[in-house]
Amino acid sequence: MAAIGKLPSAQPSGLSSPGKRTRAIVVTTGMLAFISFWRASAIVLCDMASTVYYIGGIVEAAVGKSAPYFILAVMLFAYAVRAVYVESCSMFTRGGVYRVVKEAMGSTLAKLSVSALMFDYILTGPISGVSAGQYLVGLINELLGLGHVGIALPPDLTAAAFAILVTVYFWWQNILGIEESSGKAMRIMQVTTVMGVLMIGWCAITLYERGFHMPPLTLNLPDSSLGWLAHLPAARAIGAIGIIVAFGHSILAMSGEESLAQVNREIEAPKLKNLLRTGLVIFIYSLLLTSLISFFAVMIIPDSVRMSRYSDDLIGGLAMYVVGPLWLRTALRAFVVFVGFLILAGAVNTAIVGSTGVLTRVAEDGVLLDWFRHPHRRYGTNYRIVNLVAILQIATIVLSRGDMYALGEAYAFGVIWSFVFKTLSVLVLRYKQTYQRMWRVPLNLTWFRPGGQDFPLGLGITFLILFVTAVVNLFTKQVATIWGLGFTAALFVIFEVSQKINGQAEHAYGEEPEKFNLEMVEEEGLHPERLHLDGAVKRIIAIRDPRNLSHLHRYLAENDSAELVALTVRTEKGLASSDGAQVFTDAEQRLFSKVVKVCEDHGRAVTPLVAVSNDQVYAIARTAYVLGAEEVVMGVSERFKPDVQLEHFAIHWGSLTSTDHHVKVRVLSETRDIHVDL
Repeated sequence: MAAIGKLPSAQPSGLSSPGKRTRAIVVTTGMLAFISFWRASAIVLCDMASTVYYIGGIVEAAVGKSAPYFILAVMLFAYAVRAVYVESCSMFTRGGVYRVVKEAMGSTLAKLSVSALMFDYILTGPISGVSAGQYLVGLINELLGLGHVGIALPPDLTAAAFAILVTVYFWWQNILGIEESSGKAMRIMQVTTVMGVLMIGWCAITLYERGFHMPPLTLNLPDSSLGWLAHLPAARAIGAIGIIVAFGHSILAMSGEESLAQVNREIEAPKLKNLLRTGLVIFIYSLLLTSLISFFAVMIIPDSVRMSRYSDDLIGGLAMYVVGPLWLRTALRAFVVFVGFLILAGAVNTAIVGSTGVLTRVAEDGVLLDWFRHPHRRYGTNYRIVNLVAILQIATIVLSRGDMYALGEAYAFGVIWSFVFKTLSVLVLRYKQTYQRMWRVPLNLTWFRPGGQDFPLGLGITFLILFVTAVVNLFTKQVATIWGLGFTAALFVIFEVSQKINGQAEHAYGEEPEKFNLEMVEEEGLHPERLHLDGAVKRIIAIRDPRNLSHLHRYLAENDSAELVALTVRTEKGLASSDGAQVFTDAEQRLFSKVVKVCEDHGRAVTPLVAVSNDQVYAIARTAYVLGAEEVVMGVSERFKPDVQLEHFAIHWGSLTSTDHHVKVRVLSETRDIHVDL
């Protein structure tokens, strides 16, 4: 969000300075709201951890009782895929599939990869919402039956109605901003953690009392699981092909990885450290919950009822077959269903967050019409993209009429192919951009020659596994292949047409300015509350040239939680400000767009501000006084030595105030830090 206004004509006592005039243009943006790694983990886990409610039944129907082993393998392999995302995010803050593929292999393949990814995201919301509705409807109908009420809700249509309501709710939360939606995700995961610990502990006690046998490591692949490979005998054997087929049917458990790249932009400082923490939390949580529940289901629920009654409700089935009295197990099942509804609903939010992030990156590159990028006037969010995503998801729910099978069959296409494109691109960038990474996927072998380049063994193995699995899935998942290819082709055509309309076929990524709102400020002028600066410590950093922000980089790298105002001064000659001048110049838009990206890299929030004055140093000093800043940071001037800069500021500061308001002034660069207390 952005605002424009003048400082009040009447100055506070001691502020008069003959011949000096200053106006202000306040530029605030909702894009600079950062969240903790716990909240980032919650957003991703609302998708990944939610698969525990349906992945076990889907995989067992496809491969037999050995399903838990393949789910465990996928959960372990997910850490390798997550490492690929961490490396790409360490190179590009906006490091999703589109950005990375474009840098490595060009815009055409980037648009193709993001088209496949959007097929996954558009289906993630509906399948999660409908699944949540199915759990809730099932519980309601059971309670109606126990109460001898002679009615029952139609499962599919009622589930679809619930899914639409959930989608509308999280649509509004994302209009408000990611801080709102991440807060909801955090609360959902807290409740889910309670359920997970309770279920795992209860199942462990049950196995301790009854004894247990591990699931058999045998494959049972029906024709429906083999698709076009049904007549290939080797596909059913426990060999390379059979294992890959079974692994491919389990890959759905990794859905949600791309969301990590999308929330990376909003992770607070220190960004890389918190990104690694996020990845570790996701790995441990999803590994324990998804894998253990899958094993417990096969070991505790009798074979005679597991797939016939509980294939879509394995956790509910576990609740009914653990040790304990019937009333307590029934209460446990009700709690499991309630939590299932919450986390599956949270996956709807993750789908909206991820889809919005992906389409925003595409729109920034001119591939979507520029109209989509205009931020909400009040909340600063990309509300038009959020609207588009919600409309597509609701349309999918309506067209499917709540049929989980129709949604589930087509779900995994975009997941695996987006991973293939992403991993291949990071592998290509290892050779195309050879600078030292902040973080790299492990297992890098050094050639035995002077100055030799590392061989990315870990990346290569990860790509090979993904690519082989994706190719096999093309032949075994017929519905996903047909509908996935159709959707991908259609969206690719839309991107092509939109880009031609924009006339930006070779748009330079990262140079497109951010979009800012403009809103008139009332005459009372600037004050901390107007800029939403409610912290105890406020600092101002003066900026001018988007190509020379080394002092901003260095300052943001410091471990400082103070509220920061990025101030640039537009110099106008004469005593009167020219009211007819351009409100927000192109140069200022480019400058603050660069500031936004730098602050994203560091995970630090900032309030941009333009001062319009006939004296640059006076404007900086006066703004610091009005806002009550404790520190002012300036870059090294091209015209004056640092001691002269400090002297000029001290003169103006002395003319502004005769109170006890003290300020620390720093002249900062990559190699120098000169400061004085005034």
